Amino acid sequence: MNKSPDSLPPQLRGILGARPTRRGLLRGGALLAAAGALTACGTKGSSNTGADACTAPTDTSATDKTLNFSNWPGYLDEDPGNAEVHPTMAEFTAKTGISVEYVADVNDNNEFWGKVSAQLTACQSISRDIMVLSDSTAVKVVRQGYTQKYDLSKMPNFSKNLAPMLRKTEIDPENDRMVPWQSGLVGIGVNTNVTGEVRTIDELLTRPDLKGKVVCLTEMPDTMGLMLHSLGKSAAKFSDDDFDNALAKLQKAVQSGHIRKFTGNEYVQDLVKGDIAACMAWSGDVIQLTAKDEKIKFISPDEGAMLYSDEALIPITSAKAGNVMKLLDYYYDPAVAARLSAFVNYVCPVAGAQEEMAKFDPELARNELIFPSVETQKKLEVFMLLDEAKDKDYQSKFQAVTGA
Repeated sequence: MNKSPDSLPPQLRGILGARPTRRGLLRGGALLAAAGALTACGTKGSSNTGADACTAPTDTSATDKTLNFSNWPGYLDEDPGNAEVHPTMAEFTAKTGISVEYVADVNDNNEFWGKVSAQLTACQSISRDIMVLSDSTAVKVVRQGYTQKYDLSKMPNFSKNLAPMLRKTEIDPENDRMVPWQSGLVGIGVNTNVTGEVRTIDELLTRPDLKGKVVCLTEMPDTMGLMLHSLGKSAAKFSDDDFDNALAKLQKAVQSGHIRKFTGNEYVQDLVKGDIAACMAWSGDVIQLTAKDEKIKFISPDEGAMLYSDEALIPITSAKAGNVMKLLDYYYDPAVAARLSAFVNYVCPVAGAQEEMAKFDPELARNELIFPSVETQKKLEVFMLLDEAKDKDYQSKFQAVTGA
């Protein structure tokens, strides 16, 4: 769960800076399931209940030059003197005349979904035209029919500049249901003030000097993706036996006392203080820490890191899809994307942004946590798409090991 630095002990605020971390806890989509039965595959609603019975309203974008945008904290550039001013967004408004009410109120996927699911199920407005959800949640929302399709003919920048590694993915084969806002890597975070570098998941879970000083993530796809990689299996395509074997390896590390606990974003506090030596970690969190203490490092494990994205969706009840597409296409201009990425420090989903960033910050443009090299990309995988029954089964098994 995201935690504002204002709520942290004073000694940590300088390290963590003013921006909260982004990646929220996921608990198996319980609220999504409560909103309606989710379909087993594909990205199209499959029943005549819930949002499947809704029809998107007439688009009023031509006459209503406004947008309401819900996003995660720390996911838009800010003016150094006023955090409520977002320079790239202000330029979009000046260019198009579309004013944007921007709210960073997505602190947790399930928590946010709990705010809006009832209205969407009843085909009622949620007073939002864009909502950004993590990919494993976004696919469930899309499946149930709670979102609108993008018209790619109106999004030339997106169509041209979406990064190759994010094209034609299993969760959105035509890239017309979700627009990646930012992406990130799941790998290893290490505080080298208290231990040496950790290069592999096997090291993380077996090295004697790390016993009791390791934290893993509460999100099943991220932790289990790395565990599958540690067995030489693909996280993008695996069997039930593969999953069970990877879980058994994780359980062994838990039972031996090697793993201290499973957490969400709160691992950053323990990593900064040195209370833990190493952990499974999200890249954007760690790169923000590294800027304050170069001894804190994110390492892409030798077995390969995991890749995730946070997806921009148009709610089925929005009447401003045209405005949304203009906004998102604007952020797929490489020059704009470069400025945004220089602030948020997550993996940039826009091809050409690296070259643009190199014009004003060559060192940052070489950072593999923002622009993974082709060689690194070859080792990145997105966790396999699961149907509802399989997801429930795997989540249950995982939580039995983590104690959730």
